[in-house]
Amino acid sequence: MDAEFTAIPSYSNGSSNGHSQGGISPFATRLRTPAQRWERLVGEAPAAVELERTLRQAARFESTVLITGETGCGKEEIARALHTHGPRADGPFVAINCSAMAASLIESQLFGHEKGSFTGAVGPSRGVFRSAEGGIVFLDEIGEMPLELQPRLLRVLQQREVTPVGSTESYPVNVQVIAATNRDLTADIRTGKFREDLFYRLNTIELAVPPLRERVADIPRFVDHFRRFFAAKFGVAPWQPDAATLARFMRYPWPGNVRQLAQVIERVYALDAPPILPAHDDNVTMEQASSAALPSGIDIALPVVNLEELKKIAVRQALAMTDGHKGKAAQLLGVHLNTMTRLVEEALPEASRRRQGRRVARL
Repeated sequence: MDAEFTAIPSYSNGSSNGHSQGGISPFATRLRTPAQRWERLVGEAPAAVELERTLRQAARFESTVLITGETGCGKEEIARALHTHGPRADGPFVAINCSAMAASLIESQLFGHEKGSFTGAVGPSRGVFRSAEGGIVFLDEIGEMPLELQPRLLRVLQQREVTPVGSTESYPVNVQVIAATNRDLTADIRTGKFREDLFYRLNTIELAVPPLRERVADIPRFVDHFRRFFAAKFGVAPWQPDAATLARFMRYPWPGNVRQLAQVIERVYALDAPPILPAHDDNVTMEQASSAALPSGIDIALPVVNLEELKKIAVRQALAMTDGHKGKAAQLLGVHLNTMTRLVEEALPEASRRRQGRRVARL
């Protein structure tokens, strides 16, 4: 995920020669290339420095790795960095999200199947593990794997072989397994949702990715990166946050971590509006966050009896609650995305006109 958030050349303070510049350590500098997703890992905060040190050590070996951390903190980037700088760099990197696979198909997707082994199996399939031969299998959201399939994964890790669905023959596999989760697997073990033996097999090396609130010193670096990235993406001048805005960003707890920070900054460009932080911010209530996106001539003080005004308020609140994501806001309001686009234009006419003006100016 987040392939679009690769490094912008003008952002990098380092070079590829491995020498530290601008406070970035040599290892991080070597990893900061457009082809390698490393932006979320570079930093100067103690938690980020410790993560980098541990990752540097882990990348030398082919042990099974369990990456833990909250949603949006960059677990897949850790896995890709291990692949790029490990002994299997020339092999494939096959990533699969265990929570996104249909329960009825996950077994065949992971281990493969024989032709005719179930309805719809019109041909044989090698599965994820055999397809990643010589490389790495990244199992994201491993805590969502069905309990009945966990013994089969344990067998792959112990015996280094897979048996496709519908087959009596086992095939050797040469892969390194990296798993990631945002769940507390030890709690899942206590409730019987996750096997203890599988946990210990996966947890040979654990890499705990710190949340953004534990990397406050790195927030200005991330803001600078994403403001430049989205300025280039939308073809406009970079947004320049003032000191008060940066301070507010550094106070905010960022429950969605770097992914959420990126979305907040993207919204600045997409809606041509000041950054809006949801109600976690100590200085911003949800009502204030909603009104920040309004044209100044509209009052949202309740009660409002004008239906058109209520509709605009609902649109702005939905955008504030979803960090400006029109698709998610449309789901909240129960309308089609095309309808949401029209509602946004009605609720934020000033922003719509400014965006249209920029498009015309670029022609």
